[in-house]
Amino acid sequence: MNISGEGLFVILAVGIAAGWLAGQIVMGTGLGLVGDLVVGIAGAFIASWAFPQLGIHLGSGIVAQIIDAAVGAVLLLVIIGLVRGRSRWGGSWGGVWRKRW
Repeated sequence: MNISGEGLFVILAVGIAAGWLAGQIVMGTGLGLVGDLVVGIAGAFIASWAFPQLGIHLGSGIVAQIIDAAVGAVLLLVIIGLVRGRSRWGGSWGGVWRKRW
């Protein structure tokens, strides 16, 4: 599998953007550059597997890829929160579910 420099840049950019967006949605803050990248890329893999199984297609292009990956990353973060056994409203979940005010 050969990935050009431009292709790698797109993957990294989508991963960082999607991870940051998922961090904002779920936790109210980002996860840091590396955390955003890891969560965003994992979310992209989750979305690329789950969406076709469910018959969901959000479109094509970079914006659709970021949205797909962000939805997958949000699902990943919610599943991690459920596995850890803390709720958004009942527990601190290590300070992750912070309110913005």
